[in-house]
Amino acid sequence: MTTMIVELGARAYPILIEPGLLARAGDAIAPLARGRRVAIVCDENVAAHLTTLRASLDAAGVASEVLVLPPGEATKSWSQLQAVCDFLLDLGIERTDHVIALGGGVIGDLVGFGAAILKRGCRFIQIPTTLLAQVDSSVGGKTAINTRAGKNLIGAFHQPVLVLIDPTVLDTLPARELRAGYAEVVKYGLIDDPEFFVWCEANGAALLAGELAARTVAIGHAVAAKARIVAADEHETTGQRALLNLGHTFGHALEAEAHYSGRLIHGEAVAAGCALAFAYSARVGLCTQADADRVAAHWRATGLPDSLAASGIAASGARLVDHMRHDKKMAAGTLPFLLARGIGRTFLDKTVDLADVEAFLDDQR
Repeated sequence: MTTMIVELGARAYPILIEPGLLARAGDAIAPLARGRRVAIVCDENVAAHLTTLRASLDAAGVASEVLVLPPGEATKSWSQLQAVCDFLLDLGIERTDHVIALGGGVIGDLVGFGAAILKRGCRFIQIPTTLLAQVDSSVGGKTAINTRAGKNLIGAFHQPVLVLIDPTVLDTLPARELRAGYAEVVKYGLIDDPEFFVWCEANGAALLAGELAARTVAIGHAVAAKARIVAADEHETTGQRALLNLGHTFGHALEAEAHYSGRLIHGEAVAAGCALAFAYSARVGLCTQADADRVAAHWRATGLPDSLAASGIAASGARLVDHMRHDKKMAAGTLPFLLARGIGRTFLDKTVDLADVEAFLDDQR
């Protein structure tokens, strides 16, 4: 087992990574539960994992109650947030009790936000079942729901008390979801670790084909990188944590245009967004065209969208920029962009002219 600690003082928490861990999750959760029952929230896609988790909890003497929600990005909504809170209140959940988020990023974000606001904060445990959630959303305490104005605009920082990651649960993940999660893995190499990007170029195909060793290495590397950044900049105040948003400003605009539907899922939008960030960086002379082409080539090689056209979004630059203006990072009319001086050399630029971005996107069409 690999154990990492997110160093946040009194709120520090462990991340455990081990193949087969889900079947032993009860052993890790029982000391926290202290004889109290736990609440589990999941979606309809993780029925097999739910059975494994409950059996493990039963074996450890931990009773559980379950709420099953519909799958998909639309579940990150006001109505499902109310359903989660009503479920927990009906159970009589106390602030020292534990809520388990079993699922992908949608469930983790929704349940984490519910735990953040229920009785002004109760404890929750992340058990991510998608690659995207394992390497990104389950670590760091960002919780939120979507609204008609945009993605993740209603939320809170609320750290879990424990994260349990079992790479073998990815065996049941659809290939498209696995590829989408892989985009977040590669992101860590593009941000500040060019050697890891080289590793991805060499091992990405094996990871996607099911090689457990490659998956375990990638998850551990990505989680360690995120844990370091979160510990240094928990609330995204110094700019360091903002680096994790590489590809997201462009990507969220694409998701908004797709109405947060299965037409374009989050990791695909991040891949296209990273490609656009490097293409724009090359356009304004920050990085070489060769670097931008190399990023796009890796997305193509792994079945991910490498451009605006490949994302399937045909909206005008003006419309996509209008989506960007609803981004929660807007401040005094300025939107920071994550751009790159090369692979592994990402930085935050607060001087980008949105009119120029609009023209760039129209050219990309």
